[in-house]
Amino acid sequence: MSRLAIGSYVDDNKRIGEFLESYSRRVESMPPGTCPIAVQQSLLQTCAAQTCGKCTPCREGIPRILADMEAVLSYEADESIVADIRKRARLLRDTADCAIGYNAGDLVLQGLDAFEAEYASHVQRGICAEESEQTVPCVTLCPAHVNVPAYISLVQEGDCAGAIKMIRKDNPFPTACALVCEHPCEEHCRRTLVDAPLNIRGIKKYAVDTIAADQVETPARAESTGKRVAVIGGGPSGMTCAYFSALMGHDVTVFESRKKLGGMMRYGIPAYRFPRERLDEDIRAILSVGGIEVKYEHDVNDAEMKRIAEEYDAVYVAVGAQGGKSLRIDGVDLPGVMSAVELLEKAGDDELPDFTGKNVVVIGGGNVAMDCARTSVRAGAKEVVVAYRRRLEDMTALEEEVHAALAEGVEMVVLQAPVRIEANEEGSVGALICQPQRIGAVKGGRPAPVAANKPEVSIDADIVLIAVGQDIKSAPFEEFGMKAERTHFVADEFLRADGFENVFVGGDCQWGPKTVIMAIAAGKIAARNIDEYFGYNHEIDCGAEVPPARPNDRTQYGRVAVPERPIQRRKHDFEHVELPMTKEEALQECGRCLRCDVFGIGALTGRGLEQW
Repeated sequence: MSRLAIGSYVDDNKRIGEFLESYSRRVESMPPGTCPIAVQQSLLQTCAAQTCGKCTPCREGIPRILADMEAVLSYEADESIVADIRKRARLLRDTADCAIGYNAGDLVLQGLDAFEAEYASHVQRGICAEESEQTVPCVTLCPAHVNVPAYISLVQEGDCAGAIKMIRKDNPFPTACALVCEHPCEEHCRRTLVDAPLNIRGIKKYAVDTIAADQVETPARAESTGKRVAVIGGGPSGMTCAYFSALMGHDVTVFESRKKLGGMMRYGIPAYRFPRERLDEDIRAILSVGGIEVKYEHDVNDAEMKRIAEEYDAVYVAVGAQGGKSLRIDGVDLPGVMSAVELLEKAGDDELPDFTGKNVVVIGGGNVAMDCARTSVRAGAKEVVVAYRRRLEDMTALEEEVHAALAEGVEMVVLQAPVRIEANEEGSVGALICQPQRIGAVKGGRPAPVAANKPEVSIDADIVLIAVGQDIKSAPFEEFGMKAERTHFVADEFLRADGFENVFVGGDCQWGPKTVIMAIAAGKIAARNIDEYFGYNHEIDCGAEVPPARPNDRTQYGRVAVPERPIQRRKHDFEHVELPMTKEEALQECGRCLRCDVFGIGALTGRGLEQW
């Protein structure tokens, strides 16, 4: 091959690579609401462009499937066409010579199953399903459906108080979500088409760092309805329900089993991630609404629950998932073995154990495991090891949490399944014994680990922290009559507890341990449904207006990151690890917003913000 041909070959592949990078950006930023059949068709067209065309299944099968899909998308297909798609896709998957062909067939078959309702709507009704209408990605993907473009625009205009008011329209914990939210709103940000998704959490953090949430007035309460709402649990879900119920004019009583409000935000998230004084800013603002009475250190048993259900017009059970799961291995009862929940609860009550000079092993791979590991570093541990039975990339913890733990000196020992905990000569923890694993077939979306033919591994340990999940404490409520299935209470789609008219349930205790913003979303929904149960439909004026949209700035910028304290300093204390954004950084990040609520998919009509 000549030099010229080689250069041409390299240049062509470079251009193709650049094009594919742009294409991948489009796939990454594809907003929720796009017709999944159209997406399937575009992916299959890509497969068609990649195939060599030598084998019959690809050469003839893919064009026929594409033609059938076009008929479905044009609302000109019947059930026989869909059946033909399935038949040809199965043939393509099972008989194609290479991965391009059989993967294409498998993608079509997966889509037929996953989007069965969408295909039925196209064939039977001649329209896309309602869920396929275009929406604003950040608003749709936020579980509480906060008007993200509006508060970003308010920050850009210099009105951080207005931004907090706008957030509170749907989420009374702006500070909590500014510091610890997993920011699902960023997943399909349309800015990805230009450079990178907005740092939405960072912009929110700038707003609450500029003016504290408890310094921003809350909306005025509606006229009293005379209705009484009992909230069992003062965590994010319970306090959200209390906030919105109080604003709607209902009288609320919160029954909290601990000395302070906040639930797992206070007793499950370490102070270096979420300082307690910052949590108190949100709670003070919520209580400032009025009409909320809190009964602290008040455990609710079955008899008390029965009395509350009779005395109050509606009850919202939001007790969270505050019981730590254990492992069925020998040695879990040895001195020195603790659940993750136990450790973090102690930290929440400022009773942090002293791990000075000790070897600490954390079992698990989620955010709670990272919290335990990083807390142990700050408690003086000599060495902290996370033992996880899967690969590092399979951890459910946020990537930034894993990186932070590694940076602070935590060692990740992966593909190690705990077998037993061995005692030392004194009868307390001496070592965690693990069976090495090898990675196997994908199950439930992740490659499953299987035992490897290798000898057991011993990890020295003075303390073993078990962070493998959480349970609800359901006994009193089950005795009252509420139904529970393993780790959650049973409720209908409107959060009404199964078998009860006026008892609602939501948050971690209803769908298992999730995130702060999901718990907040459940509390918001519960408050609205309780209001409707009472026969009302209250609207809340947040006191802020959405600013006019500025023209899009399509200049490519780097994404502004939230700065952090130096590792060698922060790992020795519980001071907040993150630092404030500067005004210049925040304004640049705000300026990257494409205002999808106004431009393109935007004008928030139909299934826009009004639906929430």
